[in-house]
Amino acid sequence: MMNKTAFITGASAGIGEATAKILAENGYNIILAARRKERIDALCIELSAKYNVKAAACIFDVRLKEHVFEAIDALPEWCKEVDVLVNNAGLASGLSTLDKGNLDDWEQMIDTNVKGLLYVTRKIAPGMLSRGRGHIVNIASIAGKEVYANGNVYCSTKFAVDALNKGMRIEFSAAPVRVTGIYPGAVETEFSLVRFNGDEERAKKVYEGFDSLMAIDIADAILYAITRPAHVNINELIIMPTAQPIPGIIHRKID
Repeated sequence: MMNKTAFITGASAGIGEATAKILAENGYNIILAARRKERIDALCIELSAKYNVKAAACIFDVRLKEHVFEAIDALPEWCKEVDVLVNNAGLASGLSTLDKGNLDDWEQMIDTNVKGLLYVTRKIAPGMLSRGRGHIVNIASIAGKEVYANGNVYCSTKFAVDALNKGMRIEFSAAPVRVTGIYPGAVETEFSLVRFNGDEERAKKVYEGFDSLMAIDIADAILYAITRPAHVNINELIIMPTAQPIPGIIHRKID
């Protein structure tokens, strides 16, 4: 039996990188998509050497439709049949009330979290449908289920991912192509560093005083979802730190 192939966006760090590693460890060939070429190239070499799988770099910014399509078209022949697509690329930028929002932040979140997911799915999904098999995993957020203060546009983009996840599942199930949504709470990655424009001190405080989720926790859930028997689809997984029952509450330890 030939190894299955997984295509992962946002694979240069965080959940994407952790997913690439756990899938390679379990015998998947990996296509790593992200903007940071040096990181992706190094990860390809690492995965190939450590797990004896194929790994290919696919360098693009998900916001740029033509770049997405051209980069995928240029991949080696073995990359043409994708069994698992993990739409992981996404970000939050800024944290303010709507009346004070930065329009550039809005554009970046909408273009990355919604349009980027659409571009990649539009390119990969037709092959899955024509072959009558495949699995699409969309990384959303608890912010796609519940709105929190100052998260207005970010939450809106993740609500859109939630809607797209449901729509894909309806439209693709007859093929059959499985579709799973993953909705994490607080995960300690570069997320807050990006949200706060590189402010390390502010980003660090987000995860202080409690045991947050780690990228491997989400990667492990993705592996679970895609390795269920063919007749089983995990529609949604909401994954929260024990200390975070809802987005607006985190129980922090006080020294």
